[in-house]
Amino acid sequence: MLVERKSEPLLEFRQIDKTFHSGTVSELKLFDHFDLSVPQGRFVCIIGSNGSGKTTLLNLLCGGETPDAGNIFLGGREITREPEHVRSRRIGRVFQDPSLGTCPQLTILENLSLADRKGKRYGLSRGVSRKKIDEYRSRLELLKLGLEDQLDLPVANLSGGQRQALALLICTMTPIDLLILDEHTAALDPSSSENVMELTRRFVREKRLTALMVTHNLRFALAYGDRLVMMHRGKAVLDVCDGEKNALKIHDLTERFNEISVEDGNDV
Repeated sequence: MLVERKSEPLLEFRQIDKTFHSGTVSELKLFDHFDLSVPQGRFVCIIGSNGSGKTTLLNLLCGGETPDAGNIFLGGREITREPEHVRSRRIGRVFQDPSLGTCPQLTILENLSLADRKGKRYGLSRGVSRKKIDEYRSRLELLKLGLEDQLDLPVANLSGGQRQALALLICTMTPIDLLILDEHTAALDPSSSENVMELTRRFVREKRLTALMVTHNLRFALAYGDRLVMMHRGKAVLDVCDGEKNALKIHDLTERFNEISVEDGNDV
């Protein structure tokens, strides 16, 4: 039984319905009266097989998809039909593709300067002040990748791991209510993945962020965060946190996946 820490939910999905290809032979009702509540300060890892609803859940939250019925609340305010660009002021998202979180044709300095202007009015200026450049260098030093000495380097010249670390930094530069991590290490080599995950842990803790991380990496799902949700066919079939989550092993998750496969009539 899941026991949450006593706090008001930051994020709520209430009675969400979502059907794809409605009225066709390919009709798929993915979510049917789906509920999920996430209190302030939680770091939730979401796992599940392809088609389980993980990515759709994030798209519904960020505005890429709209539910057929139900409501989504963030910080007590309904955002169900808010435009995607409006939600982005309160929600930061790091994607699987490192190229999506940065502007590759711009330099590192220009990317940081743009991110620093998020939610602010744009106007004419003489450029970036020396004070800001020093601040950006200090932020980049946190990544431990030597990027603080390459401010004029186009982001397109960075490796995938460097770009993803920069995207994570950019995403958390300005205040946000919620951090979305959408398979953000899936395209990286093992070493880069470990570095980005450690940076993720650090930023979430130091900035006291509420975070949702979708991942196929079961080891990361167990090692990071304080709550684990396993999705299957639009339902949360496992939802554990704190000590109960910490007691889980990888074989516990693979056995649950195998049980689901058998229930669906598949051989394992």
